[in-house]
Amino acid sequence: MTRTTKSLIVTAALTALPLVAHATEGGGTSYPLGAENYMSGAMPPPGFYGQLFVNHYEADNLRGNDGKKLPVDFRVRANAITPRFIWVSDYTLFGASVALHAIVPLVDLKVELNGQSQSKQGMGDIIFGSALGFHHSDKFHSILSLDMIAPTGRYDRGDLANIGRNYWVIEPVYAMTYVDPDGLNLDAKFMYDFNRENPATDYRSGQEFHVDYAIGWGLGNGWVLGVGGYYYRQTTDDRQDGETIKDNKGRSLAIGPSIKYTSKSGWFVTGKWEQETEVRNRAQGNAYWMKLTVPF
Repeated sequence: MTRTTKSLIVTAALTALPLVAHATEGGGTSYPLGAENYMSGAMPPPGFYGQLFVNHYEADNLRGNDGKKLPVDFRVRANAITPRFIWVSDYTLFGASVALHAIVPLVDLKVELNGQSQSKQGMGDIIFGSALGFHHSDKFHSILSLDMIAPTGRYDRGDLANIGRNYWVIEPVYAMTYVDPDGLNLDAKFMYDFNRENPATDYRSGQEFHVDYAIGWGLGNGWVLGVGGYYYRQTTDDRQDGETIKDNKGRSLAIGPSIKYTSKSGWFVTGKWEQETEVRNRAQGNAYWMKLTVPF
């Protein structure tokens, strides 16, 4: 679990952006890479919390196994508004607070490929899970969680654009936060995805390791300024109909400016822009993120 309250908590995600490329089925992931920001490993006090994620992603090129641009006419544009509901209980386990969360992405996706175009809107794949929040000191916090990603988004194997992945994902998460309102702020959320098979295609995407990160400096007035992004690497090969698919593992790195503002009344907002680079077997583009966290 995590997310700036994820400062508040829990693990995270937004919408699935199923991109037409290589690496994993369709070249996409169930977790929205780079969604997390500052405070991703700090669980808040017991209570109910709401978060709202707003995301825009766009890309106009596909990268092959050698990192070079593929000779195809391609463009993807995705917008998502994603509410998250978080409950931090009064219960403790192993000295940690126990919490639950659920994420329901609402997606608007358009994909263009070699003269063909398709758009879809609707609910994406829902993420839910439980978490343990540890407070090691007043500045250092961590979260250990287990998330499940359910195939609730609309999917059709013959479509160019899909807002669901059509398979379950098991995602263990470890997130850590070091926060100083007048100094260094460090955040990292480590995730590992075990993808199940897509029953419509008999395709099983390889396992994936990814980290959302943020590094900034607190100005002492509620503002934190710095950089953030993600690192992604597919660790095992895809399989289809029992056969291993070689030389198509995905890889990417993203970085860009990242900010946070915390109000005296307890709500906070984060924002960032990410530029993808070092991309292999995936689409390469830009992402814009905003996240609002409010205690109920």
